[in-house]
Amino acid sequence: MILPVYAFGQPVLKKVAKDIDADYPELGQLIENMWETMYGAKGVGLAAPQIGLGIRLFLVDTAQTKEEDDENKGIKQVFINAQKIEEGGTPWSFEEGCLSIPDINGDVERPAQIRLKYMDENFEEHEKIFTGMEARVIQHEYDHIDGILFLEHLKPIKRRLIKRRLENIKKGKISPDYKMKFARLKK
Repeated sequence: MILPVYAFGQPVLKKVAKDIDADYPELGQLIENMWETMYGAKGVGLAAPQIGLGIRLFLVDTAQTKEEDDENKGIKQVFINAQKIEEGGTPWSFEEGCLSIPDINGDVERPAQIRLKYMDENFEEHEKIFTGMEARVIQHEYDHIDGILFLEHLKPIKRRLIKRRLENIKKGKISPDYKMKFARLKK
């Protein structure tokens, strides 16, 4: 089932998410719904806060960004209760976007690698180093479970330039190609 993506302005996007255990209700169905939602919105990653759940769960599929003849086929993975151990390598800039912030992109500088400890969908523990595009997408989604949006990594001038567009997203004055849930604004 495709779920609505929570838009910029929703409080859940700014909160640090909580760990879950293997008994989390209908976790398998939730993960399946998240994959369907992510693909339906043409994303490469999706974090639980983006569908309104304040839990430390995100998924990533960078395999779809690779060329067919590329040796490195990317990753398609679920991350539960992820904990960043370290980031490193030479920082590099790349234009990022976000399903919760449609039609806004900006250059974000991130470290070239991340070492992560996490559980997979079977609650088996892993510790792994990710590099390049995989590291970038993971860092972006990891930020979501820490209540951080990619906007916070943008240069101040870029943030000023997109301020009006962000207000329109917050007010629901946009028409994305996928279901969204907008913040209720006080009158």
